[in-house]
Amino acid sequence: MNTSHEEKDAVTDERPSKTALKKAMHELQDLGEALMTLPDSRIDAIGMSELLRDAVRTAQRTKSHEGRRRQIQYLGKLMRRAQDAGGIEPIREAVASFQLGHAKDALALHEAERWRAELLADDAALGRWLAEHPTSDVQQLRNLTRSARKDAAPALPGGLARHGRAYRDLFQLLRETLHDAKAAHE
Repeated sequence: MNTSHEEKDAVTDERPSKTALKKAMHELQDLGEALMTLPDSRIDAIGMSELLRDAVRTAQRTKSHEGRRRQIQYLGKLMRRAQDAGGIEPIREAVASFQLGHAKDALALHEAERWRAELLADDAALGRWLAEHPTSDVQQLRNLTRSARKDAAPALPGGLARHGRAYRDLFQLLRETLHDAKAAHE
């Protein structure tokens, strides 16, 4: 009798726990939700079954909360099938690269905003900018900075600041310069 209990314990130790299985299912369901955020061109580029692709598109179109929840659960089920077939890694990679791209874009915008704030607050910031980006159009940068400072209107009721066209143009110039410098390094 002891032998059969030991064999059952050995079999039980090899199988994942119910909690681990549920966690894996929820992770795949979350991956399916993230897959829904991808543009159609990226979804088409991923090597996945037509059934999974249709389920993603249906989930994207579903508006009601309950219908969307059920479609996401179905998407999770199809993702588990894809995992069993060994085709989940291209989906993970596509979602990760898309999310990384958005994070990089957000960082680039924040960097341009930071530089704009520095240029407007301090004249010495222009020297720092030119040290890092020597190909910048110095005259245009000075003119936009001067105009943005001059256009700065007092705060509106409610604490909102109002900025003129030069403020936006300065941001665009900084963003383009940062983008070009990044592209040159890659």
